[in-house]
Amino acid sequence: MISQLGRYEVISELGQGAMGVVYKARDPLIDRVVAIKTINLGMAQDEEDEYEGRFYQEARAAGRLNHPNIVTIYDVGKSGEIAYIAMEFLQGCELRDLMRENGRLPVDQVLDIVAQVAQGLAYAHEHEIVHRDIKPSNIMVIRDGHVKITDFGIARMASSAVRTQTGMVLGSPKYMSPEQVLGSVLDQRSDIFSLGVMLYEMLTGESPFIGDNINAIMFQTLNSEPAAPGTLNSAVPDMLNFIVAKALAKERDDRYQNARDFAEDLRACRKTLPRSDQASAVSGEERRKLAGAVVTERRKAAEQAAFSPLGLSKAFDSSEATMRLAALTTTSAEVDELSKTMKMMAAPRPAASRARPVAPARVAPLPQAGESSSHFKLAVFLLVVLLLIVVIATH
Repeated sequence: MISQLGRYEVISELGQGAMGVVYKARDPLIDRVVAIKTINLGMAQDEEDEYEGRFYQEARAAGRLNHPNIVTIYDVGKSGEIAYIAMEFLQGCELRDLMRENGRLPVDQVLDIVAQVAQGLAYAHEHEIVHRDIKPSNIMVIRDGHVKITDFGIARMASSAVRTQTGMVLGSPKYMSPEQVLGSVLDQRSDIFSLGVMLYEMLTGESPFIGDNINAIMFQTLNSEPAAPGTLNSAVPDMLNFIVAKALAKERDDRYQNARDFAEDLRACRKTLPRSDQASAVSGEERRKLAGAVVTERRKAAEQAAFSPLGLSKAFDSSEATMRLAALTTTSAEVDELSKTMKMMAAPRPAASRARPVAPARVAPLPQAGESSSHFKLAVFLLVVLLLIVVIATH
């Protein structure tokens, strides 16, 4: 193990990262403990110069970010053929390790974590920085439940280096957006899709896109529609199904357009749930009723899915998710306006309508003249009889 990186005194090795070793070190100038992430620059000289320049540019951009949910970068430097970034040292664990140890996490905890990640992403996106590699191993969970995103700006450098050497894109296939798989230009909506994949995995214990190899996973990402999380975890409410569906929309325009809206919907959903300790106090009878309701909902979802060529339930459809989320989070006037807009966009141009024949109304025939005269005479006769009865009774 090396003992020095620039002015930093290496204390211990924390782990192996995608691009190099991560160390715990001390900054002797201010006696501060930091984490040092190293990146090996061992490559051809012309490639190294270009990569190093980009590395510093990206590191400086990430260093400008100052948000409670983003790890703070203190310094960047080079020692021999090793470039390094000195950053905030965090006492906690990677979300990846938390998921491995606990499997499926409680829904309220999932919402708390993902909402914080979305909030941090929103801040970065507003400063025109896209992460490009959102995944559990790049999320740190501190002991008090606080969440920090790591490796901002570094993922792009890793991709550039590997593409230069092998012609392939480095990344985490399970969490890639469709546009990332296709090699398209990325914007903030790619991070939103990746966070949606992570959210799905935390809720269900399964990845939404599964394959035996990278190509199979990428094919699934581009073409398959996963089952709604609620069909795999009965604790997932309908609103959360819609949130996940909107985050995982294949088309960027159908997704959340910014991470702040994503975070707001997650927090709104969180407010509708009891905490984990409160949920454990539910009676056995209530649990049985809940289980019965879940079975019924799953049966309905299966019936709906049978009519979809992709096996996609309406409860996991992006356009319906948009409307249902709007109903839960906005005013009725805004929902009506959104509904009109979506109908105008989705409806095909109407063909000439066919007027249905209307049955003529049944009209009672008018009485003939003779019938009216006889009815009048009968009425006069009855009136005279009634008056005679009254006169006799008064005498």
